[in-house]
Amino acid sequence: MSTPNAEPVTQAQPPVNAAPPGETVLARYRLLRRIGAGGMGVVYLAHDEHLQREVAVKRIAIELDPAGRGEREAIAAARLSHAGIVALYESGRDEHAVYLVTELVRGRTLAELIAAGELSDRDVARIGVTLCDALEHAHARGVIHRDVKPSNVICPEDPEHGSGVAKLTDFGIALMAGGDVLTRTGDVMGTLAYMAPEQARGQGVTGAADVYALGVALYEGFTGRNPIRAGNPAATARRVGMRLPALGRVRRDLPAGLCRAIDAAVEPEAARRAPLGVLRLALAKAVESVADTAGPIATDAGVAQTVRMASDRAPRPEIAATSEAPLLPPTRRRRRAQHRRPDVASAPRSPFEERAREPLREPVPDRMPARDASHEAPRELPASRPRGAVRRLALRVPAAAAAAALAAGAFALLGPAPVAGAPAAVALAGLAVLALPRLGWLAMVATLLAWLAMTAPGIALLVAVAAAPVPIALPRRGVAWSLPAVAPLLGIVALAAAWPALAGQARGFTTRAALGALGGLWIVLVEALTSERLLVGQPRDVLAAREWESSALDAASGALGPLLSGGTLAIAGLWAIAAALLPVLVRGRSAALDLIAAAGWAAALAASTQALSEALVLDPPRGLVAGALVGGAIAVAARAVRGRA
Repeated sequence: MSTPNAEPVTQAQPPVNAAPPGETVLARYRLLRRIGAGGMGVVYLAHDEHLQREVAVKRIAIELDPAGRGEREAIAAARLSHAGIVALYESGRDEHAVYLVTELVRGRTLAELIAAGELSDRDVARIGVTLCDALEHAHARGVIHRDVKPSNVICPEDPEHGSGVAKLTDFGIALMAGGDVLTRTGDVMGTLAYMAPEQARGQGVTGAADVYALGVALYEGFTGRNPIRAGNPAATARRVGMRLPALGRVRRDLPAGLCRAIDAAVEPEAARRAPLGVLRLALAKAVESVADTAGPIATDAGVAQTVRMASDRAPRPEIAATSEAPLLPPTRRRRRAQHRRPDVASAPRSPFEERAREPLREPVPDRMPARDASHEAPRELPASRPRGAVRRLALRVPAAAAAAALAAGAFALLGPAPVAGAPAAVALAGLAVLALPRLGWLAMVATLLAWLAMTAPGIALLVAVAAAPVPIALPRRGVAWSLPAVAPLLGIVALAAAWPALAGQARGFTTRAALGALGGLWIVLVEALTSERLLVGQPRDVLAAREWESSALDAASGALGPLLSGGTLAIAGLWAIAAALLPVLVRGRSAALDLIAAAGWAAALAASTQALSEALVLDPPRGLVAGALVGGAIAVAARAVRGRA
C-alpha cells in the first residue's frame, strides 16, 4: 500500500473531490488508481513518466483547503530526510488542487498490524526505536508532528531490503519553528486517543507532545489496546490527561526498564515526561530480551480489565487503507505465556526480525546475556517491590511517625505542663494515622485543640490556624499532612530556606505549592508561639505568648492580627511559588543545565526572601543563603536519583 496521509479524526470528513484515473498531473505523474483517502485529500498510485518509477501522489482539492495546509505540509516534509520518514519527492499545484508526491511504501499501517495481532514484542520495540530516531530528526529541524499514531506509521512489507521497519507519515498538522503555525493558537488539532494533555487543552506544544503520542502508540502495541480510547469521542475526551495503568502491571513479562520508560513517556505533566533519548535507549536494550513470536498478548487478567474499560471493544482504523497483496507472511500466533512450548525461541521470525542484522544506532551492550526458551515465561515482579497493602503501609508508616512526633511536641511544649497519660496519647495518635491517615490526623488535632482550649485557649487558636488549611490544601494527600512540620525543624538548624526545595519534590503543581505555603505558614506561627528566630523571628508588633496564651481574643489581637496586617504571611506565598516552579526549572535533561537552573533558583529565592523581609521591616532572615544553596543541591540530587531510577 502506498503512503496514506491520515487526517485527524477530530475534524469532520469533507466530501472528496477525486481525479479520474489516467490523468497526468504536474506534467509528469500519471494517476493509476486510488489507494487511500484522508480528511482533505485522496492518495493515488501514480507513475513518474520522467524517471519511470511508481510513486504516491496525494491530491488535495483547493476548495477543501482554504487555509493552504497542503502546501505547508509540503514545507514541513521538505525539511526532513530520514529513513524513518516517508520521503517527499515533489510538490506543486494547478488550478484544481495541490499535489504532494512521495515515495511509494508498500506495506500496512501499524494500526492494522496491531489489530491483526501480527507483531511480536520485538517487532514493536524495533518500530519504537525507528520512530524515536525519526522524531528526533524532525525535532532537531524544528518540526513537531502533533499527530503521531499507529495509523500514521507504515510498516514496509520488505524491511530486510533496506526500506526500514517503519516510516512516519502525514505531517499535515505539524508545527514548524521559524515559520507559520499550521493552526491558530487555541485550536485543537490531532487525534484524541493519542493527544498529549497540553495539546488537548489548546496550549503551546513542544516535542514532548510527540513523545506522549508515541508512548501511547507503543503502549497499544505491547498490550493490544489503546487505554485512552473509549466508545465515543466525549468519553475519550474525558480520559485525556488521566494517568494510565502502569505497563508493568499489564505486561509483567516485559523488562522493567522498558515499562518504566513507556510509563514516563505518557506522564500527563509535560515537564516530567521522559525525553526521546531515554525512551529510545530502553527500547534498544529490550530488543534482544523480549519475545519474537506474534499473536494474542497474555496480560495480567485483573489489570487487563482496566485497559478494556479505557478502550473500544474493537480497534477502529482511522484511514481508509487497502493492500495490494498479502504484505506480511503468516506468523505463528503467540500463545499465552504459561502455555508456550519450550522451543518457542526457534519459531519462524517476522520480517521485522530479519532486519536484526542491521546495527542499531546505539547497539545493545555485549554483556547482555542471550535469552533461551526459559526466558519466555512471564516474570513475576520482585517480591520486595511494594504492592497493594504493602505500598500503602510504606507510605503510612512515616506519616504515623510524624503525627506521633507532632503530638509529643504539642504535649511537651504547648501546654502549661505535660499531661498524665501523654505517652499513651502519642502512641494512639500514631496508630490512628497508620490505620486511617486523614481521619486519624483530624482526630489527633481535635484532641490537641480540646486539651489546649481548657488550658491555653490562645495557643489553641494559633494551632487551629496552622492545622485548618492542611486538609483543605491537600485533600487527597493524608499521608503528607504532617510534612509542613519539617519547615520549623529546618529553621532550628538555620536551614529553613531549604524547605521549598523539599516541597518541590512532590507530584503536581498544586501539591507543591500547597506544601511550600504550609511550611512557610507553620514557621511564622511557631515563631509567634515560641518567640524563637527560625527565619525572620517574631515580628515586633506580635506580643509574647505569655501575654495572650490564656485568651483566644487576646491571641487574635496580639498575635494573629499583627501577623496578618504586617504581611509576614507573604513568605508563605513566596515559598509556594518557589516550590511549584522548581521542577519546571530543574528538569533532568542535563546535569550542567540542572546545576545552573538550581543555582539560579536558589539565588532568586534568597534575594526574594531578603527583599520581602526588608520591605516588611523584619529581621534579616536567618541562614538564608545556606538554606537556599542546600535547597538547590537537594533539587539537583533528587532529579538525578529519579533519572537513575
